Amino acid sequence: MFLDCPVARALWDHSGLAHLGEGLPRHTFPLFLKKLLALIHQPIMVMSVIAVLWRIWQSRNWVVFEGKQFGIPVLMRQYNQQVQEWVNLPVDKTLPVHQSPSPPSDPTGSNSVLCMWDGAIRNGSHSAGGMVIMTSAREVLLVKGVSFPGMDDPMLAEMLVLREAIVWCVGNGFTAVRFEGDAQVIIEKILQRDTRDNRVGSILEEVVQAFDMNRGFSVRFVGRRNIRVAHLVARKALYLYPTTCRLSDFQAWLNSRM
Repeated sequence: MFLDCPVARALWDHSGLAHLGEGLPRHTFPLFLKKLLALIHQPIMVMSVIAVLWRIWQSRNWVVFEGKQFGIPVLMRQYNQQVQEWVNLPVDKTLPVHQSPSPPSDPTGSNSVLCMWDGAIRNGSHSAGGMVIMTSAREVLLVKGVSFPGMDDPMLAEMLVLREAIVWCVGNGFTAVRFEGDAQVIIEKILQRDTRDNRVGSILEEVVQAFDMNRGFSVRFVGRRNIRVAHLVARKALYLYPTTCRLSDFQAWLNSRM
C-alpha cells in the first residue's frame, strides 16, 4: 500500500522523495522506512516522508470506511498543505539546545570556515536551497541541495537552508563560521535580532539563538555573483536532483559551468 500502489507511487514522485528510496530493500515496509530515515537528517525531509505516509494512510481509510473517491491531484494538494502546516508550527522551547561538541572535529586543522547559501524558486510552486561550506583555503567540505516540493515561499526556503548549514557547522565543531548570502531582509533581521516575522518567526528565533551562542559565527550580505556556487546548487536541487552529491561529482559539475 505504501510503496507499490499507483496512487502511492504518484505521491512519492510528487514529493520529490522517490529517488531516495531507489535501491532500498522493499520486501518489508518497516525495513524500507528504517533505511530511508537513516539517509535523511533535515527536519523538512523527515516531515515530508511522514506527510506522504499520513496522506496515503488517511486516503486509504476514507476509501475503505467512508466510500469516498478522489483523484491524485487532490491528494497532492492535501500533501502540500500538510507539509506547509507542519513547517509553520512553533518550535518547542522546552527542547534542549544543541551544544557544540568537545573537542571539535575539524578535518582541516582550522576552526574557521566559510558557508555560502542561497534559495531558488520555480513557477511559484516549488522551492529549493543550496549550501556550500569551505575552508579558508577554499577546500570544499560540504555541498548540499535541499528540495522543498510544494513550498512557494523563497524566504522560508532560505531560512531552512541557513538553519541546516548552522546545524552542520555546530555538529562538526566549527567555532568560527562566516555565513554569506544575498537574502538581505533575513540577514538584517539576524543582525538586529529581530524575530518578529510570522512567515519564518520560529526558524528565525532558532538561527538568532545559534548566533548568540556561537560568538565566532558571523553573517553578511553579498551579491549574487559572490555566492553563485550556492545558487547553482539550489537551482540543481530545484529540478529534483539528489539532495546530496559527492564532492568530486560536484567539482566536475561546477567546472563545466564556470
